[in-house]
Amino acid sequence: MIGIIGGTFDPIHHAHLRTALEVAEHFGIADMRLIPGNIPPHRPQPLATSEQRLAMLQAAIASEPRLQADSRELRRGGYSYSFDTLQTFRTEVGNKCPLLFALGFDAFLHFQHWHRWNEILTLTHLVVVQRPAYSLPPNGWYEPYLSTNPNDLRTTPAGRIYLLPVTALDISSTQVRGLLKQGKTPRYLLPDSVLDYIQRHQLYCE
Repeated sequence: MIGIIGGTFDPIHHAHLRTALEVAEHFGIADMRLIPGNIPPHRPQPLATSEQRLAMLQAAIASEPRLQADSRELRRGGYSYSFDTLQTFRTEVGNKCPLLFALGFDAFLHFQHWHRWNEILTLTHLVVVQRPAYSLPPNGWYEPYLSTNPNDLRTTPAGRIYLLPVTALDISSTQVRGLLKQGKTPRYLLPDSVLDYIQRHQLYCE
């Protein structure tokens, strides 16, 4: 079983890390991949370089063996589509290994606009990180896939949607960058190792 969570991680912060860890603990995942995207299709391009974002991610998770940095989207280049990434995982692990792809509830609300969205559930399960302020979309397309039993995801390779409440940490990369641009410290919003890297390389100051 492999867990997957993507993001620009520009920079990575405690909300990213806590979510990844809670998903791993809930399902008993020993291999949780954090994948920095290269160019996001629906967001502005990251301010830090690919190498810098990967280095910050590696620094952030160095002491947690369940969390692993995976650079495949950076190596592939171009736009980072989840379908393409999940296809590479499925090719690597075969058809029987469960894949659990975690995404935020806000992203799930727009899931039907994703590239080849209707094929993604043939490759992976979706773990939707639930926030109290959100409600499910009204059209109900997801209902045949919903499961409330974690074992459904552990024992089948793909095709389920699971809603997972997690600790709500109101932290964003935009907030971190804004503080740095104002000359203020984002300490305690992100790991000290990441802040040290940002300061050494003078990132997000302009």
